[in-house]
Amino acid sequence: MHRATKIVATIGPASSTPEILLQMIQAGADVVRLNFSHGTADDHRQRAEFVREAARQAGREVAIMADLQGPKIRVGKFENGKVTLVSGEPFILDADCELGNEERAGLDYKDLPRDLKPGDVLLLNDGLIVLNVQRVIGNEIHTVVKIGGDLSNNKGINRQGGGLSAPALTAKDMEDIRTAMSLGVDFVAVSFPKNATDMEMARQLANIAGAPYGIKPKMIAKIERAEAIPALQGILDASDGIMVARGDLAVEVGNAAVPALQKRMIRMARESNKFVITATQMMESMIYAPVPTRAEVSDVANAVLDGTDAVMLSAESAAGKYPVQTIETMAAICVEAEKSEQSELDRDFLDRTFTRIDQSIAMGALFTAYHLGAKAIVALTESGSTALWMSRHWTHVPIFALTPRVGSERAMALYRNVTSLHLDTNTDRDTALQQALETVVGKGYASRGDMVVLTVGEPMGQAGGTNTLKIVRVGEPY
Repeated sequence: MHRATKIVATIGPASSTPEILLQMIQAGADVVRLNFSHGTADDHRQRAEFVREAARQAGREVAIMADLQGPKIRVGKFENGKVTLVSGEPFILDADCELGNEERAGLDYKDLPRDLKPGDVLLLNDGLIVLNVQRVIGNEIHTVVKIGGDLSNNKGINRQGGGLSAPALTAKDMEDIRTAMSLGVDFVAVSFPKNATDMEMARQLANIAGAPYGIKPKMIAKIERAEAIPALQGILDASDGIMVARGDLAVEVGNAAVPALQKRMIRMARESNKFVITATQMMESMIYAPVPTRAEVSDVANAVLDGTDAVMLSAESAAGKYPVQTIETMAAICVEAEKSEQSELDRDFLDRTFTRIDQSIAMGALFTAYHLGAKAIVALTESGSTALWMSRHWTHVPIFALTPRVGSERAMALYRNVTSLHLDTNTDRDTALQQALETVVGKGYASRGDMVVLTVGEPMGQAGGTNTLKIVRVGEPY
């Protein structure tokens, strides 16, 4: 069954062997995420090699995403590993403290006291612990515990409503970008960007680090700061895609605000011709259980119905007991949700103008295939732009993008309703189109008598050169 929505799977201790990775790819993982918040450069290098080998065995390209840690603001370590905070009691966050105790905790971000004032609310450990700031004295933040609980080493700190000044790219991130480029990753996800400038800087660093390897990765902005919401259009313009990172975002803006923001972000991304990933706790219960909760099933399905390009697994596939089963379950939910999706293609095209020839051909192919009931759209593409434009509008006609560029093939692993396939370079248009049809038929996506819409550029081999639309029936004379 064709599945339009892509699956991003994080790998970690539960999924780092070649055998499990192969099973995950066969189960439906389209993109593998390396979480640079954990592990060493050597760990990531080995895992990247395992992914490439598993993808080769599976017979398809799988993209790799490097997810940077970013300026995660955390408490330091405690003398006994953790403390218990009691509601109503005082507690100090001290930038000069080495080892914390029942009275105070250290800070890994030493400038935090400069960002705060009396009346601010701090949320620790994903909002499970709440502190009210009473006063700031030098490097000490004096608080009263509003909601207590156990606080252990290195738990995160957020300020309610956002506003912390930590830069989006830390020294560790810059080093991790260099490592990621040496691994040949296809996507770089930037944590906690506040504006377009953060993304432009990250792209410049990635392009410089990737130049020796001939790599220009696609840049993903993780939307998880309150300040990113009013700056969203600028961030979209400076990125190739965004991630709806619902964890830290929910802590900063409140849980209740996130579902509507998710819908808005997905809509804005599609309107801006960018891809979008929905992440965080999608199948959380499957870390320990072989089946998801009904609420999780609805969450994944609703993200699909919102129009997300991809849904993401974090701890479920990195550290859970059922990484392969979780992917299989998520894939099945996506397929069922897609069956009920209504196409609004005609409405999408109202009052829409196209100034580029290649984009006009892409939209014409989509419209023609939808109204003629074509079995498939086959796009011969160098960069993948034609497939991206088509994928921004939902129809039940699958899009097959054939390219001679491995980098383009992997990049399209995140585009909704796009199956990317490799096509050997051929400068003769008719030969290339025939090879494209044979590839799609050979893989069982279309059969004799099916109508297929083809797009191609002449002369071939030029990015952005798509200028021809052709309608054929499989098996009939060309």
